[in-house]
Amino acid sequence: MQELIPAAAAPKRSNRKVSWDVVRTACVVLVMLYHATYMSRVTHPDLSPRTLYFPYQVGASLLLVISAYFAAATIRRGSLRRYWWKRMARLVPPFAGAVVLIWLVLRFLRPPGWVEPTGADLAHHLLMLWNWKPQVYAFLDGSHWTVPLQLMGFTFAAVLYATKWGHGNKIVWVMWTAVLLPLAQWHFRISGVPETYRMLVDGFGAHRWHLFVAGVAIWMVSTGRLGRGHFALLLAACMGAQALHNYIRLPDGALDCDWGSTIAVWIGLLVLTLVACGPDWPLPPAVARAVTWFAGISYGVFLTHQTIGYILLHYLDTNGVPSLLQTLSVLVTGTVVGWALTKLVERPAHDFLIRLYDRTFSERNPARQSG
Repeated sequence: MQELIPAAAAPKRSNRKVSWDVVRTACVVLVMLYHATYMSRVTHPDLSPRTLYFPYQVGASLLLVISAYFAAATIRRGSLRRYWWKRMARLVPPFAGAVVLIWLVLRFLRPPGWVEPTGADLAHHLLMLWNWKPQVYAFLDGSHWTVPLQLMGFTFAAVLYATKWGHGNKIVWVMWTAVLLPLAQWHFRISGVPETYRMLVDGFGAHRWHLFVAGVAIWMVSTGRLGRGHFALLLAACMGAQALHNYIRLPDGALDCDWGSTIAVWIGLLVLTLVACGPDWPLPPAVARAVTWFAGISYGVFLTHQTIGYILLHYLDTNGVPSLLQTLSVLVTGTVVGWALTKLVERPAHDFLIRLYDRTFSERNPARQSG
């Protein structure tokens, strides 16, 4: 996600680890592979079988962990108000731009037989209503489920940090509560709950709070703010929460867990811990530049690759293109469109909104510097 790391590598020497760019790039590529090789056929079974098959939902979950890590790492820099504004300025404009683009592509380039999206669909998606009522408000792009969770996460972080509960030992109590409270309701949640309860729990993403806790915990142990033993217990609880999150109740009443995705996320959490606590990874300069470039456009790639990729897959499959080339085409197209969104929308909008904030803030407080 773009708010995690500056959009482009600075020309001067930086203390930022290139290893963070590596894991971020890997996560987005895994998301693209998951959608291109697995979810594409789940949602569009008319597509021919894939030669390359990656059925593990892991990349997006780890991106939420990374977001939480960098939220904790940067919240102390400057004012809380500017911290929050900067995150909104980074997330919202490219999301809106991606939604409009996807809506236009669906409206004018959709394959025969696909439902034509309406203006109401566009408005509902921009308002992010699908997490609350997925049976009423359809996704234009399923990848976007992470966006409202990030917006809520950054907002909650700023509000919490403004109180005594965002500091010292109290924040650890908050983190444990965020993990254990959803766990205590797990059996109730998968047993056919009232719609109002489901709407609130899913709308606020309670079943994924452990991913944010894991990211903050990794930052805390890497900076010595959390003991290793305590961290191990908290991370184990987060891993347990991830396992329960991946359980579903089958039509016959039996429970089934996606252990492949669960174990993949567990491994990812350990890798992120090593990245945070260990030395930077030595990479050849050319590889480091390429990875950092892709990491800089990864939010745009994440926002635009799925639905547009499905449409591309349909036309390529109809014309007999081998499935491996189809998958490669989705990766390349997602990268190009994501780069364009980053260059034309994300960075200009972010820079404009930050200048607007700084100008407004300095005019109202001429004797102070903005955070």
